[in-house]
Amino acid sequence: MADIPTAAISRLVTYLRILEALEAQEIDRTSSSDLAERAGVTAFQVRKDLAYFGRFGTRGMGYTVPLLKRELVRVLGLNQTWNVVIVGMGRLGQAIANYPGASDYRFQYVGLFDVAPELMGREVRGLNIRHMDTLHDFVAGQGQARVDMGFVAVPPDRAQDAAQALVDAGVRGILNFAPIVLQPRTSEASGQQEIGDEWRGVIVENVDFLAGMKRLAFYILNPHLRVTDTEENE
Repeated sequence: MADIPTAAISRLVTYLRILEALEAQEIDRTSSSDLAERAGVTAFQVRKDLAYFGRFGTRGMGYTVPLLKRELVRVLGLNQTWNVVIVGMGRLGQAIANYPGASDYRFQYVGLFDVAPELMGREVRGLNIRHMDTLHDFVAGQGQARVDMGFVAVPPDRAQDAAQALVDAGVRGILNFAPIVLQPRTSEASGQQEIGDEWRGVIVENVDFLAGMKRLAFYILNPHLRVTDTEENE
């Protein structure tokens, strides 16, 4: 499979959301032009994004909504269960745990962790909050069920340690809600800094609300400088 731009994956998620809305409206067929208009891109971009993963439509007839939705669910890996732990069970962590949409895509919360004594044992969505000191043993104890993802919802000064604890426990995917850039632990080897073996293959996604607001403020003041996803890929 050819290298796929990160922006294309983000647009696939948008297309899936649109297809779900169309299906809820009992609309059975759509087109690249229709998807493009709803997604705010061009029809060419829609076709290009989908072409990375196969051929899903018929020229002149467009796409069957349930079929394309099913294929995007498969491409995005949403047809399997993903086990998730949350590190940081303050207001943000609890809001994430209580978000109702995660289970619709087979994201399953299996563990909640914090260090605050007053939170220990508190139940959230049927799970008891555990101390961070138990994270490694908890992940190891999952066996073949494994923990696929860890959400970091701690204050910025604790985010790096929380991420490191997840990686040390063997978690390979991190969704970081803290407004900092996570840095893989490095070691000195042959006179050069090398990323620690435990970080190799770890995928980090950042969710930075404040960064989004900053970008929004800039483009409101400078709408003529707004660069579309299509222009970025040209």
